[in-house]
Amino acid sequence: MDSAAETAARTPVVEMKNIVKVFPGVRALDDVSFTVKQGEIHALVGKNGAGKSTLMHVLTGLYTPDSGTIRIRGEVHENLNTARAKQAGIALVAQHVKYIPGLSIAENVYSGMLPMKALGFVDWKKMNRDATEKLARFGLDLDVTRLMENTTVAERQMIEIARALFADASVVILDEPTAPLPKHDVAKLFEFVRRQRERGASFIYISHYLEEIFEVADHVTVMRNGVVTGSKPVSEITQPELIRLISGANVERYKRSGGKPGAPVIEMRGLSRPGAYTDVNLTLHAGEVVGLTGLEGSGPGELARGLFGLEPLGTGEVRLVGKPYQARSPIDALAQGLAYLPRDRHGLGIVGIRSVRDNVSLSVLGRLQRLVGLIDGTKERKLAQDYIDVLGIKTPTMNTAVENLSGGNQQKVVVAKLAATEPKVLVLDEPTQGVDVQAKVDLLRIVDQLSQRGVATAVVSDELSELMDICDRIVVFYRGRIIREFRKDRDTITAARLLAAIEGETVETIDASV
Repeated sequence: MDSAAETAARTPVVEMKNIVKVFPGVRALDDVSFTVKQGEIHALVGKNGAGKSTLMHVLTGLYTPDSGTIRIRGEVHENLNTARAKQAGIALVAQHVKYIPGLSIAENVYSGMLPMKALGFVDWKKMNRDATEKLARFGLDLDVTRLMENTTVAERQMIEIARALFADASVVILDEPTAPLPKHDVAKLFEFVRRQRERGASFIYISHYLEEIFEVADHVTVMRNGVVTGSKPVSEITQPELIRLISGANVERYKRSGGKPGAPVIEMRGLSRPGAYTDVNLTLHAGEVVGLTGLEGSGPGELARGLFGLEPLGTGEVRLVGKPYQARSPIDALAQGLAYLPRDRHGLGIVGIRSVRDNVSLSVLGRLQRLVGLIDGTKERKLAQDYIDVLGIKTPTMNTAVENLSGGNQQKVVVAKLAATEPKVLVLDEPTQGVDVQAKVDLLRIVDQLSQRGVATAVVSDELSELMDICDRIVVFYRGRIIREFRKDRDTITAARLLAAIEGETVETIDASV
């Protein structure tokens, strides 16, 4: 047993005992106990709405528990608020790190506590020197004069973790840290977290990506409906067992049987954009689901945003149902029959403070207007209720603010908003990102249902198992070019073959390795 594991075995840094938290009509936490040891990466998992966030809100002082005991570093804390929790050493690194883009890394590190000279001027040299030294202690070799807006998402998360640790955090909460990251940055983040664990740091790791739990965590605690259903060392649990603890049942992967593609819906010929993609020739047919995958920046994401008018589309020819297609804006794309589900549902997909009804109807308000320009409330309510029923959106009422729904149900609201436009083409960018295992199955079932209605669907994703389950074809991009296409009705599609193609291997190399 290594020194970090020995330390973890004897020193709890957080002990939450018999925590109860009740909201009107809901027992959000029911006698929950949760312990994190020093030098431990402790995963906290469960479906959206299981109680994970409520438990962390109690630990960070946002919520006051109705009963129970909280010990941090052995000291009992009865009246935690956010300031006291921070002083006690509880730090939260959110999925979307908050930073000031126009300031340097050093300025962000020292935000609110800039070192000053005697006459009241900022000591820039000291700030840059100290920031460099502090980050270097945590293995981060960065040019601290670089603007924060020019850093990668992974770098921002690592900087935020380092800030928490050199502020003497007892435990750092990582909330869905890999959701916005490309695969190669996930590996960097994991390496960084492991290094800090070896130095004695402790982490609470919240994620819906179960394979990551087995890759990075030491211990896992599972919550369901406000109670702890299991807590074990990761080495003593299997993924099927973990899924059963999360869901209360065996959750089968959703595998689409597929169908016969119809007529061409969207056709791309010689489509090129410098720095994004080159000579893309691709056709999507009615009722077909096509996966687009590749390394981050290899083309699929850029193509999706270009088709929807979020970025320039480039040169070449695109035809939608036989007519020339060019979207100068998202409104233009929707008007022509192409809808897009963004990777960033919070920034581009939903209006969180508005209701489910408002979000579903947002993209089709023109269809719901009366003669005098007012919205027909009856039609709007019927539209919202129809999609709540069809997509299985779990919400108290259609008037509930979307920000109060679980991640999976928020994603369903975005799909409902797009489906309401009755698109001919639907482009989904990482549709299951950041949602629980059951919600992933529900979303893939919805994609299948839309394809059966004749919608031509493109799914941009690096979740290879999901692409294999749902797609008729998988198109692989490498450095902006399509280098391989796998057809379910013709090819043997395996994760190994897909990975080899994604890494740029030739057809001969791929086939020889299988």
